[in-house]
Amino acid sequence: MSNLGAINLNRLFVFVAVVEKGSLTAAAQKLGIAKTMVSTHMQRLEAELGVSLLIRTTRKITVTEAGQAFYAASCRALHDIDDAVAQASDGTTLPQGTLRVTAPVDYGADVITPLLISLQQRYPALRIELLCADRRVDLIAEGIDVAVRLGRMADSTHRAVRLGGYTKWLVASPRFLERHGVPQTLADLGAFPFISLSVLAQPLLFHFGGPRKQKQSVRFNEAFSTNTAHACRAAALAGGGLAMLTDFSISADVAAGRLVRVFPKWASPGSDIHAIFPTTRYVPSKVRVFIDEIKARKE
Repeated sequence: MSNLGAINLNRLFVFVAVVEKGSLTAAAQKLGIAKTMVSTHMQRLEAELGVSLLIRTTRKITVTEAGQAFYAASCRALHDIDDAVAQASDGTTLPQGTLRVTAPVDYGADVITPLLISLQQRYPALRIELLCADRRVDLIAEGIDVAVRLGRMADSTHRAVRLGGYTKWLVASPRFLERHGVPQTLADLGAFPFISLSVLAQPLLFHFGGPRKQKQSVRFNEAFSTNTAHACRAAALAGGGLAMLTDFSISADVAAGRLVRVFPKWASPGSDIHAIFPTTRYVPSKVRVFIDEIKARKE
């Protein structure tokens, strides 16, 4: 085991800030210290470890292979320290510190954002960062407290709590249906222009469930493709074609008549929504209140 007494653990915070911000100047601004102090911390950390973590040039900073491994380990260590501090104070204080949440772009914008604003207003000492991304975020490496994920759960060492579910509806704008007509059967759908979400594994193939537990699969004819669900919704509202969109993102559009459900008795099979967070013996209060808030909204 290395001699931890020879390493100033405060330098881990500085090192993580440098890597995440990409420069000494930006890290100094985030931490509220002088750039020269950041540089000194990095030089001394490398001396304490006996390895180069960063390659500095006049234009940029590059993280070495050893630095990348040490960054991931530092994130895990700082996350554990944060948990330990929260555990020590839990029960004596209200949720505080920084709650970092990640969620898919559409669900993050439509559902999670207003929920987090409400949570922050209730707990003023709680600072919130929301990362909306359709990619799978590494919770430990990126210092995420909780991730909201839609659909099938992949194998994971993280804890998971089911928050609710969703389905997808086939919709189109009234203008599109006036121009192209209304499909009479599911078999007719292949002849209609379709707006596809390109990031799906099979963006043109969908499985439907209908009355009396009927099932049918449909392959659509792509007319417009985009990589975000929000852009799919915008294209549907503009009359670009049929679209399969999540109920939570378009229920208000359907209620207002901006979009019309095509074959309203048919929809995609339901899928789950989960909250994922690192497995620890202790769940921080900031994570618990977030999960409780989502569950309360679903009830």
